[in-house]
Amino acid sequence: MTRERTAEGVTTVVTPDHETARAVVAEGLASGRLVTVFGHCTVAYDGRASSQLGPGDRHVMCKPDGAVLVHTDEGQKPVNWQPPGCTQEARRSEEGYLEVFSTRDSPAEELVVTFERVTQVSTFAMTDEEQLTLAGSEEDLRQRILDDPALVEAGFQPLATERETAAGAVDIYGRDTDGNVVVLELKRKRVGPDAASQLNRYVEALRRDLHAGATVRGILVAPSVTDRARRLLAENGLEFVALEPPAP
Repeated sequence: MTRERTAEGVTTVVTPDHETARAVVAEGLASGRLVTVFGHCTVAYDGRASSQLGPGDRHVMCKPDGAVLVHTDEGQKPVNWQPPGCTQEARRSEEGYLEVFSTRDSPAEELVVTFERVTQVSTFAMTDEEQLTLAGSEEDLRQRILDDPALVEAGFQPLATERETAAGAVDIYGRDTDGNVVVLELKRKRVGPDAASQLNRYVEALRRDLHAGATVRGILVAPSVTDRARRLLAENGLEFVALEPPAP
């Protein structure tokens, strides 16, 4: 049984036969629409490597920019995908099934999704000219500290951002009221021991670079840290300041 629902800019076909599904997908691709297909399918990829995904229920999305995403019931990332710029096509397999085919030339890659059963096909006319605006980023946190250094501690004086060391670039480099070097490592969300280890590498690199009598303090700035991170900071004589990026 096939049921079709059409609204402004949207077409949805439920439980279509393969020829109807192919026609809806082909029309959607040709008209530059976002196309989604849900059903029981297999997935084959050949290109920089080769992969085969056996029969299962999956959601396939074909974007107007040429990207193709194959999602299962787990995880936030697709199990197979093709990037923007690919050529998309709705084909008929030898068995008469719907095939969603994507290919590109450089590098040579192809993705074939073969639907043994189609549960739903939808196409959407989309207009979206807005650009994503990020708020609460590490850059926002850095600017908050530069605008008000006392948020870290009274008398803190930032001297440089992205100060290079042998271990990488320090987020904020400065001095405290006693003239000691202060290294800030900024994180926009709760962090674990990896961030503490990263900060320790920066501090050790600066201790090697500066004169023997220099005192280098390392401060991890983040909304919160795990217990393991807090212990690692203490073991290495490093500090923690709880601070969040500004609210949007």
